[in-house]
Amino acid sequence: MAKYLELTSDNFDAEVSSGVVVVDFWAPWCGPCKMLSPVIEKLANDYDGKAKICKVNTDEEDELSAKFGIRSIPTIFFMKDGEIKDQITGAQPEQNIRQKIDALL
Repeated sequence: MAKYLELTSDNFDAEVSSGVVVVDFWAPWCGPCKMLSPVIEKLANDYDGKAKICKVNTDEEDELSAKFGIRSIPTIFFMKDGEIKDQITGAQPEQNIRQKIDALL
């Protein structure tokens, strides 16, 4: 079973530098983030080997959150080869997220 990857300031740049990467900025106290969590886990399974599904805990990684101007969570970045191609904020239906990933593959 594939698992999403936890990103930190230490590994962020290396992990997003190539391929398709989905980055979920979240926090443990955030209700919509908790709703989105099973979707993120499912996507990590479904896209194993095709796209990296990652999470950034904004409580622990305030430097990364500030670097990317995260003001609302959950915020999801869709990246390709280190470049942000799209983003969405707030809990989203799984299908919306899948469409954005598929568009980058």
